[in-house]
Amino acid sequence: MSALKPLSDFFDAIEKDARINSTHIGIYAALLQHWNRQGCPDRLEVFSYELIGLAKLSSRDTYFKYIRELSEYGYIRYERSFNRNKPSAIYLFR
Repeated sequence: MSALKPLSDFFDAIEKDARINSTHIGIYAALLQHWNRQGCPDRLEVFSYELIGLAKLSSRDTYFKYIRELSEYGYIRYERSFNRNKPSAIYLFR
């Protein structure tokens, strides 16, 4: 599968969704890059600090707000770990 297909599908899905802004898009793009680096697994395991840097975010609060919203809006499934030694699980809908 092309790494661009999920990005293209995401843009098709958000085209008419007024709730989505550039921060959501940046986080989703960072998720796709991380997913691609990990070999495109079904379950993406990630620590927040990895995506905060990749998405060029300035705070953890921003990350958690927008990743939670992407999950609530149905673009991803986010399972937060709450354990700083264990990565959270994220599932991309493809």
